[in-house]
Amino acid sequence: MACSWVKESRDCDFDWESEVLVEIVEAAEEYASSESVKEERAGILLGHLGKNLSLLGTDKKLDALTFPVDSQEVISVLGELGFGLFLFVIGVKMEVEMIRRIGRKAILTGTLCTLVPLVSGISLQKLTAGPVFGIDKEKNDRLTVVTAIHTLTFFPVVSLLLEELKLLNSEIGRLSLTATIVCELLSLFLQFVNRSISSITNEGHQGDLVHLAIAFGYITSVAVIFRPIMLWVVRKTPDNRPVKKIYLNAIVLLVFVSGIGSHLYGQTFHFGPLIFGLAVPAGQPLGSALEEKFHLFVFEVFLPLFVTTYAMRADFGSIRLDDPRTQLTIILIVLIFVVKILATMVAPLYFKVPLTDAFVLALILSCRGIIHLGTYTWYSDTRMIDDSADSVYAVTLASVVVTSTLVPIIVKRLYDPSRKYAGYERRDIMHLKPNAELKILTCIHRSSNMPAVINLLDAACPSKENPINVCVLHLIELIGRTAPIFISHQVQGKTVSRVNTYSANVILYFNQFEKENRGAVNLSIFTAISPPNIMHEDICTLAMDKLTSLIILPFHRKWWIDGSSIESEDNTIRTLNFSVLERAPCSVGILVDRGHLGRSTSVVSTLSTFSVAVVFLGGKDDREALTFAKRMARDSTIRLTVIHLVAMGNEYAGGEWDKILDAEVLKEFKYYHVGEGLVIYLEEMVKDGPQTAFLLRSMVEEYDIIIVGRSHKLESPQTVGLSEWCEFPELGIIGDLLASPDVDCKASVLVIQQQELSRCK
Repeated sequence: MACSWVKESRDCDFDWESEVLVEIVEAAEEYASSESVKEERAGILLGHLGKNLSLLGTDKKLDALTFPVDSQEVISVLGELGFGLFLFVIGVKMEVEMIRRIGRKAILTGTLCTLVPLVSGISLQKLTAGPVFGIDKEKNDRLTVVTAIHTLTFFPVVSLLLEELKLLNSEIGRLSLTATIVCELLSLFLQFVNRSISSITNEGHQGDLVHLAIAFGYITSVAVIFRPIMLWVVRKTPDNRPVKKIYLNAIVLLVFVSGIGSHLYGQTFHFGPLIFGLAVPAGQPLGSALEEKFHLFVFEVFLPLFVTTYAMRADFGSIRLDDPRTQLTIILIVLIFVVKILATMVAPLYFKVPLTDAFVLALILSCRGIIHLGTYTWYSDTRMIDDSADSVYAVTLASVVVTSTLVPIIVKRLYDPSRKYAGYERRDIMHLKPNAELKILTCIHRSSNMPAVINLLDAACPSKENPINVCVLHLIELIGRTAPIFISHQVQGKTVSRVNTYSANVILYFNQFEKENRGAVNLSIFTAISPPNIMHEDICTLAMDKLTSLIILPFHRKWWIDGSSIESEDNTIRTLNFSVLERAPCSVGILVDRGHLGRSTSVVSTLSTFSVAVVFLGGKDDREALTFAKRMARDSTIRLTVIHLVAMGNEYAGGEWDKILDAEVLKEFKYYHVGEGLVIYLEEMVKDGPQTAFLLRSMVEEYDIIIVGRSHKLESPQTVGLSEWCEFPELGIIGDLLASPDVDCKASVLVIQQQELSRCK
């Protein structure tokens, strides 16, 4: 509703800021629909309803009937259980090996992000609590706990925020995760030192030292005993087979035992499951199996109960602004947030990170979330804060709600990872210099994608005079991990050897292709493990870094080998293809394998002639497709046919400049290529879309692969009447027609979209 009001104002006198308003309001509405914000708002509303039923003319009996104490206790217990299991899942998804990959930038950022606001906040509190606010020493010492919590940055909060904003595998996202690990390690160390000192210096706290020793022993036993057992379970599980249920059930039982044990020996119930989760190897097969087992109940049932019940307990009517401790808490929250922002920005700016990106990083590390909510509530329950806990608790919860709502909106407004793909030079096939190396990035989702891609690369006629540089990116869905992984298989290391098991077939197939074309093919292989909704970031970033001219994406449908029917389809891959088409820094090709190219990796080399057709209507995408096909004409075993579909009456849908460029490209092609070897040029007159469809249906059986331009923004006379039947816009009208199950053919289809000119402006 707010968006519609802002959009309507564009017609009035508010154009000077309507674009910014629309973006901000849309971002606010999108984030407000997220689950965590909904749960916080629900809890706050329920809490106020329960505390203010008297305003409706009711009495305490209705209040007790609506919110009975017994039911609240049961729900709270379930919420606590869910929070403990949530931390276990977070521990499972965290990779201990990430600590080894922390760089200087992350260390300095995390250190400043923790120490500077901590020192500043406690110093201000100590200096003003007594002289200014009249708070006695005992209550001031209790308030120090709240001050310390304000300064903390928690890994689950940051990782969930980045996942919500789809920034996990962006540069800012990766730096945020590693810096957060530094914050966590530093805060744990400071907490250990503080409790050790207080146990030694205070007579009544010697038991804390015993509890710390027990906690240290538990951590050691998890690392020395349970971690090797988990690795043994992974080794005992065959590749591509699920983990045995007896192992999973035993781990679930140990999770509850660890929670009960940590509660009995001076820690919170959540401590045991979190540490135990860190012992589980992240990813497949064990980490992903446990995440799948817990995900539904933890994230959809227990965790919402936890957030809602804790938010219900906040009574904003209990905030006493005349209370000195509440006043000091508000001042400390604001001061620590500002100091944390400024301190966090220092390290990125020192390492030449742009100012806006440094500010965004600082906002992400300063955001508060579900862990802060749980920590504030625990200290409020134990009355370790002071006797004005209700007022202080409401203020702290308000700070969580405000930051968790505003920070994502601001980050989304300021940081767009796709902006780096905006090119200032052309990266397409058409504008390559003659005999220049053609750089291609090809994406692989599963082993069945490889034969068709290798045959297409083989048909591109790699030679020493016209080499091709192939970057292979194996895409794996991120399951059972928190942080995405990007691996170059040219770099040796422990992480690489472990991921090699996932990409072994990819490495084997493409290394063989390189050996068969020694001197003509330069090969680089990478593996990206990330969530499907942000995989396009890995693809586009690699394409930009490697200066590729073409990205080849597999189509989301898989046909049987005979091409007669569809074997399977994956709409996640289709969404990914759309994202790449919108953001790619170069040309993009979608390869529709109808089964013929996917039979083996040597279809092109074993055939005496390999038939390729180009359907040319006009436009930049068709010119790009024709340019790619001209490389194939250099191979004496490839028969290339260019089918130029001309509208009757010489009608042309594009602009005058496009018409001139089309004529020049065709003229050059006919002059240099037609008549040499097996190159044929056909010109067919068609009056409308149905005639075009009839013509193509009658010719498709003659070819092994058909190359077309996407031309998705061009409505030409040759395609009139076909757009209404277009099922897959990412293929364009002609590509969609050729890829339809209604067309009985063996020919695979390559749909090419030239680099978007808008990215070159």
